[in-house]
Amino acid sequence: MNDVPSRESIAYRPVRPEDRPFLRYVYGTTREEELQRVPWSYEQKASFVDMQFNAQTQHYADYYPSCEYLVIELDGKGVGRLYIDRREEVIEIIDIALLPEVRGRGIGGMLLREILDEGKASSLPVRIYVENFNPARHLYDRLGFRHVDTNGIYHLMEWTA
Repeated sequence: MNDVPSRESIAYRPVRPEDRPFLRYVYGTTREEELQRVPWSYEQKASFVDMQFNAQTQHYADYYPSCEYLVIELDGKGVGRLYIDRREEVIEIIDIALLPEVRGRGIGGMLLREILDEGKASSLPVRIYVENFNPARHLYDRLGFRHVDTNGIYHLMEWTA
């Protein structure tokens, strides 16, 4: 199932309140690998993911008031999230995540290239914070993002035309 879907089969729509369980699930899938290493029960892991998801959601609301919160859909079904903050001086990808079953199919690269095209057309840099061990880091490197700063475990990466 590594075939790249057509661009026409991929759409964005604004996040709605009823998307919260789906968004929490997407978030949880991004933490699965690291949580495999801790000796917690399923309930402890679920509680931790809930707490982290709620904290992240509140942080984004507090620090990115103009952010566009989008669900990524493939053939009308939610498969991920894109949170993007377009400001006068920068386009910042606050978060992009896809469900495991659609990762590696070229969707993320396709969507990121469109954002880079937008940056190029508007002469704006595109930025994203990435954890060093995030497997998507290789994609950002291939697309031309460069490490410009470190904030704890996060690396600020920037793309410029």
